[in-house]
Amino acid sequence: MKPSLILISLFLLFYTNLSASEPESYEMPRTQVVPIQDSKSKGQYELYIKLPESYSKNSDKAYPVIYYTDAVWHIESLSASTEFILEDAILVGISWRKDIADDLQEQYGEHASRFTDYSFWKKGNPKHPKLVFGQANNHLAFIRNDAIKFVEKNYRTDPSNRSYFGYSLSGLFGAYILVTQPDTFKNYILGSPSVDLLSRYNVEFTNKKVNANVFISRGTLEKEKLHEPISEFVSLLKARNDTALSIENAVIEGSHKTAFPMTAVRAVTWLAGLASEEE
Repeated sequence: MKPSLILISLFLLFYTNLSASEPESYEMPRTQVVPIQDSKSKGQYELYIKLPESYSKNSDKAYPVIYYTDAVWHIESLSASTEFILEDAILVGISWRKDIADDLQEQYGEHASRFTDYSFWKKGNPKHPKLVFGQANNHLAFIRNDAIKFVEKNYRTDPSNRSYFGYSLSGLFGAYILVTQPDTFKNYILGSPSVDLLSRYNVEFTNKKVNANVFISRGTLEKEKLHEPISEFVSLLKARNDTALSIENAVIEGSHKTAFPMTAVRAVTWLAGLASEEE
């Protein structure tokens, strides 16, 4: 066989093998996906648990944990931010419900359960007639009784230093947790939450003293109907005169969508500042 034909044959063989190989999925380093069941509703969820690089090297250290909802949407931003700004933290993402009905998933997408799990109002939405709103209290019970207990049983965590991150509807869910059961987390990051819904649906503040640090933000280009309610919510928090309550009210450049990446960076930077103050 001529040399030119040999080269062509080798090239075709290489190209055929390359085309036939399946691309590999990328896995985020030090990250585990753990299935977990809501012990009350029997709903199926997943926890995306990312451990810091030092976790395996320092067996005596207990780590702060950042819990966040809308896990698929937020994992990249929070992972990148903590990797550079707050290295010694465990990330725990809480997925949307995995066993939703096929018709709901087809109509609303894989995130259908966020509309029900994060909402505290029972009133239905004509746009979503098949969804059962008002499950926030049940979802909070799942987080407190199942998710947090699982993490604290199986990983070296500091139970006194839990943080919550939520944006938009999950930010509103975080505000609901702060108002009703504030001892769930030490630090609350509430990105662009429609907090006017708390008063609209008569969600009452707990009578207990609130010992928490709160970061609440909005985008400069977001609708005015979001600006005033956040200011009023901050005023209500300050009026409580809880000595162990601190509030950071941040205004971030951008719209509801474009303000998100910087919200994650600013919030993690804020957490890192709190950590340095405690050292």
